Amino acid sequence: MVRLTRIYTRGGDKGETSLGDGVRRPKHDLRIAAYGTVDEANAVLGVARLHTTGEADAMLARIQNDLFDLGADLATPEGKARRAGALRIAPAQVSRLEDEIDALNARLKPLESFILPGGSAAAAYLHLARTVVRRAERLMTELAGVEAVAPPALQYINRLSDHLFVLGRHLNDDGAKDVLWVPGANR
Repeated sequence: MVRLTRIYTRGGDKGETSLGDGVRRPKHDLRIAAYGTVDEANAVLGVARLHTTGEADAMLARIQNDLFDLGADLATPEGKARRAGALRIAPAQVSRLEDEIDALNARLKPLESFILPGGSAAAAYLHLARTVVRRAERLMTELAGVEAVAPPALQYINRLSDHLFVLGRHLNDDGAKDVLWVPGANR
């Protein structure tokens, strides 16, 4: 478990931070940007949860915890210096997202148009979170082009954006309050 007794350390005052393996990297490093964006998505989910209850809120609570796991995964690169027992996203976490997506999606009518972010406050925030998750995914896949990123981490972030989309539809009265795109409506 993590125990923080001091919030500031002055260790980052020169624009660097430490990874989980102790290596120092610039704060603008691609790996730092990837897990920083995962953290940003987590913060948006915290706002979304102000508008959720029941099982939807429980799902988001699990996802928020998973996103800390994902951040830890990304903060500890594979390699010689990787400490034993470094936290990694597990395939079971990806499977759980898939099972939840399938269960939620079974209640929804098929889409006949793209959806505009909105409807309920919860759905709007989930759409915002989804776009931040997609940005995190772009950074993670870019990182994977130059450094090792565990496949379950990439799978998790990819499934998560789908999960947030489907959960947003569910929270819009199972799609009844979805705001549909009308192509060319304002020409």
